[in-house]
Amino acid sequence: MLIRPRRSVLYMPGANKRALEKAQTLPADALILDLEDSVAPAAKAAARDQVCGVTRERVYANREVVVRINALDTPWGADDLAAVCRAGPDAILVPKISSSADVADVFARMGSLGGQHIDLWLMIETPRAVLEIGAIAQLRKHIPKLATFVIGANDLAKETRAALSPGRAVILPWLSQIVLGARAYGLDVIDSVYNDHADIEGFRAECAQARELGMDGKSLIHPSQITPCNEIFSPSAAEIAWARKISAAFDSPENERLGVISVDGKMIERLHLDMAQRILGLVAIQGDEVKSRT
Repeated sequence: MLIRPRRSVLYMPGANKRALEKAQTLPADALILDLEDSVAPAAKAAARDQVCGVTRERVYANREVVVRINALDTPWGADDLAAVCRAGPDAILVPKISSSADVADVFARMGSLGGQHIDLWLMIETPRAVLEIGAIAQLRKHIPKLATFVIGANDLAKETRAALSPGRAVILPWLSQIVLGARAYGLDVIDSVYNDHADIEGFRAECAQARELGMDGKSLIHPSQITPCNEIFSPSAAEIAWARKISAAFDSPENERLGVISVDGKMIERLHLDMAQRILGLVAIQGDEVKSRT
């Protein structure tokens, strides 16, 4: 089972050379080299050149490298997309997507620029995108490189005038809707950033909530958030033990042809085996890099 961990996805400002260099040593699963919100208009072109340079140099080892471009309706978006397709990151993250037509247009442009082999990530940060999440996710059937949704809660709050209070009660229905749409078509979901990087306990609580909602990881704004994020989105010791027990039970000769078995007095189906194999796949990939949660 091919699984790519996306527990911790760290934004790095594309205009900040020192930050891009520091990212080479950080244990995030993925890096988003940002050309959009973190870059002032006057620095956009220089940031683009800098980000494309480090992308071509492949300096980030086994980390997944994603470049967030500016929206295509801005003065910089088209040039960003052309340059980034040539640089060849693992993925391109496109902001301000609102419809399936937007996605189809982006991927068509990527194809014309030789970037059809690059994964496509989408920011889900507009009310219309949430309303049309099923139609957007369904494009995975025609665009296999469509890989991941990244939630932009700050923009959603701005557009809806909703309050982002602790616990996120107001937007929980929207978050769940995004997860459902993604899972219906095999996409990953990365939670929004937590704005107060000094509030580690609040951050940990939001990570735990995102994991309970079924998300794969969280986007980060500061290196101090990486370790707790990796910890919370990693399988716990109890989950690993359960997965090994379920896998071993179905591997036994008397059970290998059965659809339902009993383990510790509980009914276990092959859907549980699928869950167990995913956990063990994550453990195998992560290895000793991050200790499992206790």
